[in-house]
Amino acid sequence: MLYKNPDLKTVKDMFKKVYLVLVLGAALACHAAPSKPIKVDGSNDLQPDTRQNIACKEVAELISKYNYKKVDLNDSLSAIIYKRYLKKIDENHNYLLASDVADFDKYKTVLDDDLKSGNLNDAFYIFNVFQKRYLDRIKFSIAHVDDNFDFTKNETFIYDREDLPWVATQADMDSLWIKRVKYDLLNLKVANADMTKNKATLKKRYQDLLSQSNKISNQEVFQTFMDSFTEAVDPHTNYFNPFNAAQFNMEMSRSLEGIGATLATENDYVTIKTIVPGGPADKSHQLSPDDRIVGVAQGKEGEFQNVVGWRIDNAIALIRGSKGTVVKLEILPGGAAAGSKLKVVEMVREKIVLKDELAKKEIRTYNSNGKVVKIGVIDIPAFYVDNALQPSDPNYHSTTHDVKLILDSLKNEHVDGIVLDLREDGGGSLSEAISLTGLFIKQGPAVQVKGTRGQVEVDADEDPSISYGGPLAVLVDRFSASASEIFSGALQDYGRAVVLGSQTYGKGSVQTEIELDKVISPTLADMVAKVTGKGTKVAGNQSTFGQLNLTIAKFYRITGNSTQRHGVTPDITFPSVIPLDKYGEDTEPSAMPFDVIAKSDYTKFSDLSMVIPQLKKLHDQRMATSKSYQYLLQDVADFKQHDGERTITLNEAQLKKQRDADEQKSFDRENLRRVALGLQPLKKGQTKPKNEDLDFLKIEAGQIMTDYINLNSKMTRVATPQELK
Repeated sequence: MLYKNPDLKTVKDMFKKVYLVLVLGAALACHAAPSKPIKVDGSNDLQPDTRQNIACKEVAELISKYNYKKVDLNDSLSAIIYKRYLKKIDENHNYLLASDVADFDKYKTVLDDDLKSGNLNDAFYIFNVFQKRYLDRIKFSIAHVDDNFDFTKNETFIYDREDLPWVATQADMDSLWIKRVKYDLLNLKVANADMTKNKATLKKRYQDLLSQSNKISNQEVFQTFMDSFTEAVDPHTNYFNPFNAAQFNMEMSRSLEGIGATLATENDYVTIKTIVPGGPADKSHQLSPDDRIVGVAQGKEGEFQNVVGWRIDNAIALIRGSKGTVVKLEILPGGAAAGSKLKVVEMVREKIVLKDELAKKEIRTYNSNGKVVKIGVIDIPAFYVDNALQPSDPNYHSTTHDVKLILDSLKNEHVDGIVLDLREDGGGSLSEAISLTGLFIKQGPAVQVKGTRGQVEVDADEDPSISYGGPLAVLVDRFSASASEIFSGALQDYGRAVVLGSQTYGKGSVQTEIELDKVISPTLADMVAKVTGKGTKVAGNQSTFGQLNLTIAKFYRITGNSTQRHGVTPDITFPSVIPLDKYGEDTEPSAMPFDVIAKSDYTKFSDLSMVIPQLKKLHDQRMATSKSYQYLLQDVADFKQHDGERTITLNEAQLKKQRDADEQKSFDRENLRRVALGLQPLKKGQTKPKNEDLDFLKIEAGQIMTDYINLNSKMTRVATPQELK
């Protein structure tokens, strides 16, 4: 959830700080004479750079002074950061030895001081030890692929070791990894009896892991350590390194500036996987899926930089760039042998709208007492806004803009009711949550925001018009968060919509984006460039120092209740396949508490207190005899059962029997679902027809809307004909 509030003076003040005197000396001293990290033999010996030292110190200072949740950067927090860092690099206790961790313990209460001073040497030392252990394990695995394993022995492999102690000795670690190799080979053997081919496949897989590990840069290490720090403070204060900052902002706008192609790494080549229709890659008529990018050059006269063997994020950073700029690619066509003649493709980068990630609609029909009822379903994947364009621009997209167009279309198609599907919508722009609320209500407050100094601001919809005033439901799940919770909570509080689904995530905090390049003195950045010999901008028009998303406020529903930890409780609850005890704000140790403030002054749209019990009764009656509902409950139970498992057999006959039974059960369950929804069962090996919809919860949401329409006359307040237009 992002929020830019011009009245939060504390945030504006940080941009006016004078950093040169306070930061420059410490930062350059850190670069000129850092405490030398202990070299780890056999590892990549990754080291932090000056820009990371400066960003680290700056982020620590900003969080300490301006984060909504006040925390002391002290030894207690340092111990939490340390624990999180170890978990991030070796969560399953598969690589580090107990002796390694005992050695690291000296840093447990030091990391807070490191953050304050911008010293990353200790964090990098820990990672370099891990990196060495990781490479050793992969090399060990490659060396043992050709062992003669006995797959008739009754052995088991513990694949989930998170709660087990760190491995004590090298011999114990070797024993663990022998079983790991055996397990990987057995998985291949169950599917294919050709062990020669299986061993070649597994060796290739391990060698790919080795290759990818050797490409890890200091950016990944820095990001991992900073994640450990920020998440120890609160779950939603985040630092993004330059590449991740670009990714985040692309997600927020649902667009990017580049060539319009998705890329992946295959056999050390950056490979084109898909091409966006209408983008530069598509318009060139010279690129195809499976083509390999060998070199990248900037501008018509730029020199090619070979990207074979590069990590995908580094290559993407080079290929992306500002709209209107020229990029040239050296292409090895898909299927062509290495060493074949390369072709050069020149393109002008454009703004690419990710249409698959925008709001979209469908219409479902239901039979109600012989009458056909049409229900429009609008899928809203996020609360996005393209701040680079004006709403008058034909290429402009925002959640509110796109949903309004869809509403107009659905009204023209004479739908009887609408379901807004916010499942797995993790939020986005707060302003979009407010403006989207305004499409369905008259003027009134949508959310309350409490700042760091206790001031409360009420953000309201000021537009008296209503885009749609008819029967409405909102469908949510555990991964509906932040802006989704503001919107669904507001419509619930106004009595404007029936909320369906499972308890939402419970993210009630507000973040603002801080571009560190704008915070850090330009003079300091220039001096960094001189000291390091690198420019102040990295490849792909990214920032130098990255971005901090800082928690600056907490939001509350118009009733005064926070959504923090509690989320939004649906009016009619569906079973949650997503385990509520594993995912959600209330499972985060560093999450802020729930609290309540005074309610806003608002007038309810309608009173649904009489109709909701009737809708729930009808829903429950259907579910009592619904086979689809019973299969959903079985899915939930099966997930809980499998989630508790930690070991697996290494006996081939037992594993094959178990896999065959699981596969048959899954196949049978799928066909039972199909029959329950009126579809033909599939035969073994038959491909599912495209565009089939087996989403039972969405179907039931439409059925509840159909009931709502039938009961509409019993509502205390019925929408006016003008609002129904």
